[in-house]
Amino acid sequence: MRAKIWHNPACGTSRKTLALLEEAGCEVEVIEYLKHPPSRAKLAQLYSDAGLAPAQGLRLRGTDAEERGLPVADPDIVLDAMAADPRLIERPLVETSKGVRLCRPQERVREII
Repeated sequence: MRAKIWHNPACGTSRKTLALLEEAGCEVEVIEYLKHPPSRAKLAQLYSDAGLAPAQGLRLRGTDAEERGLPVADPDIVLDAMAADPRLIERPLVETSKGVRLCRPQERVREII
């Protein structure tokens, strides 16, 4: 199975999720999203496929998302903010042929592998 992970190597949850994918024998495309952020359209597709509102994919810890009112903002505003500043994207996001999950906790990846 092929999988894409929007990954931050400094994040323990992201590293553990990647390890679960590799242990399952997945062919993994690793995208360091801070260096190569997804487009606004890709973010919209990922959250839609995961059944999440964009605000549910916001990284609050270590960001100014709350101060900016993003957790309660219109989805288009949230997507624009994430596209402009990928630090606002919670990680890791994983996409396979079985779906998309925001893998917090990392065991959620098992639902799509």
